[in-house]
Amino acid sequence: MKYRIHGGSLVTDTVERADLLISDGKIEAIIPTDAPSPREYEIIDAVGCYVSAGFVDIHQHGGGGADYMDGRAEDFYLATSAHLAHGTTSVMPTLLSADTEGLMRAIGGYKAALSDPRIKANLLGIHIEGPYISPKQAGAQKPEHIRKFNPEEYTAIADFAEGNIRRWSVAPEVEGAADFAKFAEKRGIALSIAHSDADLDTAREAFRLGYRHITHFYSCISTVTRRNGYRVAGLLEAGYLMDGMDVEIIADGSHIPPDLLRYVMKFKSSERIALITDAMRAAGQSVSESFLGSALDPLPVIVEDGVAKLTDRSAFAGSVATADMLIKTMLKIDTPLPVAVKMLTVNPLRMMKLDVNKGLLKAGYDADVCIFDEGINVKAVLVMGEVAYRA
Repeated sequence: MKYRIHGGSLVTDTVERADLLISDGKIEAIIPTDAPSPREYEIIDAVGCYVSAGFVDIHQHGGGGADYMDGRAEDFYLATSAHLAHGTTSVMPTLLSADTEGLMRAIGGYKAALSDPRIKANLLGIHIEGPYISPKQAGAQKPEHIRKFNPEEYTAIADFAEGNIRRWSVAPEVEGAADFAKFAEKRGIALSIAHSDADLDTAREAFRLGYRHITHFYSCISTVTRRNGYRVAGLLEAGYLMDGMDVEIIADGSHIPPDLLRYVMKFKSSERIALITDAMRAAGQSVSESFLGSALDPLPVIVEDGVAKLTDRSAFAGSVATADMLIKTMLKIDTPLPVAVKMLTVNPLRMMKLDVNKGLLKAGYDADVCIFDEGINVKAVLVMGEVAYRA
């Protein structure tokens, strides 16, 4: 199909009225709104709307009642479809800490999903969050699944994944982290620090070893503590002090409240920030109860105040956010729209070292496109030049 997205305001480094020509799954050209159009192009009306590259979520556990830990292609279809309706055209399905069998089952589901024709969103590779993390910063991860690095185990998991693991979030203070870094580099896996109680010195050493990203900044990471009376900086401070360290934020307004979001934007370069949903299965649903992880190993949660919580309300248990919500939240703290969109398109792809022609409205790039109105309500989504969703 050939499309002309007409009358919208394109969100790139700026916001500018122009039309997009799309052909054979690619962006063919950007042309003036009043330029003549060949007859074979079907018009998609974007008058009064913004047009951006499709959103890229590099940390997402599920949605639409499904979790990627359930391990079936059907679950990948349900979850990605739920998020597609909110503008997410590319996703890095994220797996929780589990026993080896549970991780293998989920990876098997991902491999099956790759050939499922119902799935329209781009699957960018698997993100494993755990199980080699700190029990002190477990959050909603089950303590019984947290363990030290096991070379035999993680090699077997990576072999079974057949190159589909693109990111692994772990704690660098856990025994075996240095050897794991060497392993990940050989396998082309991006390293991220998560659920960690590391101090600043440990974070600096981790950065030297290749850990260049902090998972859900502010959530389940260390901050200033006292040691023999002296204050010691933690991972939170490392995120600010280390200019080359990337961070991701759950911009749902709950995990990081508005004033702290302003703080992040003031003291961290926007080039080093990615927006993520960290969404669990209740995202895209109207429910008050749900559960985190696989249906075979569930952790019950409640959903209230726009966020998932442990049943005793002692901690959050993932989010129910969608990509459009992240943009809305950032706009409320006066982030310019092009900056917010970049943190959900260009930046995540760079951080994960994903060499794909996505994330930009540029001739020759894949035609992954999101059309939304001034209220950031998604009106239409294209994936690889085909209409995948219409409101």
